[in-house]
Amino acid sequence: MKKIRIFCLGIIALFGTASCSDSSPDIEDAPDLGLKTEYAIPRLQVLDIEPQNVAANSGFEWTIKSKTTQEDSLIITDKTLSFISLYSGIYSVILKIKTPNETIEKQIHITVQKEAVPYSAYISRVYDFFPAVGQFTNSLPKWEDGDTQETMTAKAGEAIAGAQPTNISLGGYGGYVVFGFDHTIINITGQRDFKILGNTVWDATFDPSEKIGSSEPGIIMISYDKNKNGLPDDEWYEIAGSEYGKAETVKQYEIVYYKPPSNKTQVAGTEYWQTDLEYIHWEDNSGNSGYKTKNSWHSQSYYPEWKSSESLSFTGTKLADNYYQSGTKWLGKAYAYGYADNVPNDDEAAGIDIDWAVDKNGNKVKLAGIDFVKVYTGVNQENGWLGEISTEVGGGFDMHLKK
Repeated sequence: MKKIRIFCLGIIALFGTASCSDSSPDIEDAPDLGLKTEYAIPRLQVLDIEPQNVAANSGFEWTIKSKTTQEDSLIITDKTLSFISLYSGIYSVILKIKTPNETIEKQIHITVQKEAVPYSAYISRVYDFFPAVGQFTNSLPKWEDGDTQETMTAKAGEAIAGAQPTNISLGGYGGYVVFGFDHTIINITGQRDFKILGNTVWDATFDPSEKIGSSEPGIIMISYDKNKNGLPDDEWYEIAGSEYGKAETVKQYEIVYYKPPSNKTQVAGTEYWQTDLEYIHWEDNSGNSGYKTKNSWHSQSYYPEWKSSESLSFTGTKLADNYYQSGTKWLGKAYAYGYADNVPNDDEAAGIDIDWAVDKNGNKVKLAGIDFVKVYTGVNQENGWLGEISTEVGGGFDMHLKK
């Protein structure tokens, strides 16, 4: 058997639009494994197939036959096959089960159908929006009297969904947005699979290769709709970007922001922009504390107006500070890869590979595709007159459909 390192998601790269023929030799019916001979699934949706009544300590091999070479190629050696295809067609899949006493084979035909309504490459829905404190909170999107968590989430959806998105701000460290697509984004081995748009630009006084500008990196989480209920309530995985394994990166970081009293006295600084140097107090689980400063350019409340609680807490991975001061400028050094709002949208490093995902213990995971994305501000840093680092999200899309 010719073994090529591909997952079920790699079928597309190998076979293209061709359908697999039925010319392969018939295989004797296997014992009752609870499997059908024929399956059908729309393209860019995941079909999970798992044999039943299998002896303990069995081994599994799922293979697919190429129409062009008539050779079998290994898809996966797990018990469950998560099958997804970018192209419609008929695929012949063979399951080989090696038990302590025998080897069982079962052939399955999977018909991948063209979807009834063409998919969109872009974000289709925002499920949750919860910004941390920041100078653009309550303005991107704009809060109005009477708005609730639900209406602000809907406003975030109006901003970043579709082909003509606008920016929303996630505020300081931890502020987040959760969104999804109208299909599963396929994980194609060796390719970047999706892109999240931001508003980073390079500073014109530096060569672009130095990657210095307005980078405000956001951590990216991804999830596959395993329970098929259309909601982001399954396990989340972190995209392990370039900084994930570095000593300066803090895992399980937690920060608490405290709502300022309505009659709070402002502590103005000596600079014209320093409206309140001790505006919103924060503390973290590393023993640090400080204040988010209020500046003269943004006079609205920096604390989410629709939140009545006296404090807000966020937990996640924290990246090292990436801004530094040069004269009157504050400049952000972009990280190499794996973050939102980290590089300009047309930069290659803006693309995200699903294969970078890790579980909560830092172990690499292999996903056939993803349905949901969460982005949260990954740096806790104040930068003088520029204010806090706050990740902006301005849309996103499936890079395979966008082609």
